[in-house]
Amino acid sequence: MSEDTSGPRFVGLSTTSSVVSLSGMVGRHGETTPLVNQQDIETGPAPYGTRNDDASEANTHPPPSSSSKRNSKFARRVRYYVPSTAWIPDYSLSYLGGDLLAGISLAAMLIPQSVSYGTSLAKLSPTAGLFAASIPPLMYSLLGGSRQLNVAAEAALSLLVGQAVTEYRHNYPKEDPNHVGVSVATAIGLQVGLFASFLGFFRLGFLDVVLSRALLRGFVTAIAVVITIEQLVPMFGLTELENKLQPESTLDKIIFLMEYIWTDSHRLTTVISFGMLESLILFRIFKNYFKNTWWIYRLPEVLIAVVLATIISKDFRWDERGVAILGDVAVNTGAHFFKFPLHKSTRRFIRGTTSTAILITILGYLDSIVAAKQNGDRYGHSISPNRELVALGAANLFGSFVPGTLPAFGSIVRSRINGEIGARSQLASLVAVAIVLLATFFLLPALYYLPKCVLASIICLFVVSLFAELPHDLIYFYNIGAWTDFAMMSITFFLSVIWNIEIGIVVSLIISLLLVIRRSSKTRMTILGRIPGTDQWRPVTDNPEVEDVPGALIVRIRESLDFGARVHLLRLRRFELYGVERAHPSDEPRRQTPRVLVFHMADVETCDASAVQIFHELLETYKNRGVSLFVTHLRPNIRKMFENAGIVNMLGADAFYDTLAEAMAKVEGG
Repeated sequence: MSEDTSGPRFVGLSTTSSVVSLSGMVGRHGETTPLVNQQDIETGPAPYGTRNDDASEANTHPPPSSSSKRNSKFARRVRYYVPSTAWIPDYSLSYLGGDLLAGISLAAMLIPQSVSYGTSLAKLSPTAGLFAASIPPLMYSLLGGSRQLNVAAEAALSLLVGQAVTEYRHNYPKEDPNHVGVSVATAIGLQVGLFASFLGFFRLGFLDVVLSRALLRGFVTAIAVVITIEQLVPMFGLTELENKLQPESTLDKIIFLMEYIWTDSHRLTTVISFGMLESLILFRIFKNYFKNTWWIYRLPEVLIAVVLATIISKDFRWDERGVAILGDVAVNTGAHFFKFPLHKSTRRFIRGTTSTAILITILGYLDSIVAAKQNGDRYGHSISPNRELVALGAANLFGSFVPGTLPAFGSIVRSRINGEIGARSQLASLVAVAIVLLATFFLLPALYYLPKCVLASIICLFVVSLFAELPHDLIYFYNIGAWTDFAMMSITFFLSVIWNIEIGIVVSLIISLLLVIRRSSKTRMTILGRIPGTDQWRPVTDNPEVEDVPGALIVRIRESLDFGARVHLLRLRRFELYGVERAHPSDEPRRQTPRVLVFHMADVETCDASAVQIFHELLETYKNRGVSLFVTHLRPNIRKMFENAGIVNMLGADAFYDTLAEAMAKVEGG
């Protein structure tokens, strides 16, 4: 199916760790995703592999009986809320080859990536990342609406888990650090599942359009810096020294690196790390020259690097020369593979990890919904943000039953590659799950000699392009004078780097939401003037030729009024003095004080009790100043409220007119 490139681009930012994802989301090379499209309307999903089968079926079959109607309605509801009941029965064997190839390719990407995230970012066992790539996708494949979305651990989210794990290990130094880490990760995963499900059930999927691009750009850039600093420590062989000195914030680690990088770094580890990073970058550049040769372009360079590094490390015994290796990885699941997550060892970490879990939920959902909508637009299936939240919540709840599993969300790059290779259903993710589970239980011992610094190099490769779009965005904000966006990006970045990621993103989220509330609660008002020689009235901002009526101020309120109207109704004083032009309060007044004030309220459809009370107080103030007051175009429901509130009695019935022309005839006629 060809890709539609005619629509507007949805510009989003990813929290994933992929080069293609993190540079492509910002718009210039990404998939095309309309900002508002059919996917935001929760219609029932089309049958698997079709777009309009329901409509054609309605035209070719006679009206069903009442019983069959009920059965059909129930079946549609089931297909809507459990999408796997749609694609599994209607699965076409023609999709099998593409799904199998895509699943194998995903597994080749996920295995080294998950090991890196579990060890280097989350500070846990490799199995934490591997289970995140194999357990939650099982549930998402049943409930998720996207046929190409792949769910697994993500770099930014794993880093947040790792910061929480490190903090609690410091708080409980006498306890087994592995046990503390597993309990913290389980507590976070459980809450992530609950929060995502809650947001979905209460239809809060609109969050993906609330957060600004500037905030996300600042966060992603900060994540790039934090992850890079985190990985430079093992890449220079300074892990033991870091454990001894325990620098806490990212700023402390920057100072730590600057102080000890020249005197205490391990030379062989440094050579291996940066040699591997350079090789991976060159390999990707080489692959880009062969985009039309699929078997070269799809070579899993990261998996190849891991295998070669393990073999070379074993042959040359790098571990005996001071290079830290992965070593034995025990897959300890206890007496039972699945374990109820709210056991005693987990409950004590619930309250302290709530803020981290909320942050992970929001960031993971933003990345997932962008990826789902991109693939939905490209391959022709509808996406419901609320159902995606429920599916992602259920997936993480299911994952929390396997102790230590990292939170799992969708990735733009994996999902896009999944579709490009040939995935047309969630069977591709299920194939990847099977391969990852086999690797977890049977292939991990083969990675005994894998240098840990190689895992750090792999993560640096994934984040190297996080900075690629930053200059473009800075220039763009500067050219259009978007200083608010620039400030938002800067606040997010500096707070995340200087303090921590959680504080940076939470403060920016609060500021962003306050700005949204401020803009949405702002009452739109304009001053009307008369077109010379006519009885027509137009806004003075749009029609410079209009003229004022001496001593009169005619204000049109352009939307309904609510409790947030107080501040903006008080702007009338500014209108009196300066009109609609911007002015400083210290400037001299540009208009004469009005003797008559006319409110044009044709656009006010609703008015809540708080707004009526505020409006009453405002009119009373003007009446006490001796200003004549008139109200026009008042709707019956609003007039009824004004009567009950005493406004009509205060102004008198002759202050209300059906049209502005009638009111102005009264004013000018004396």
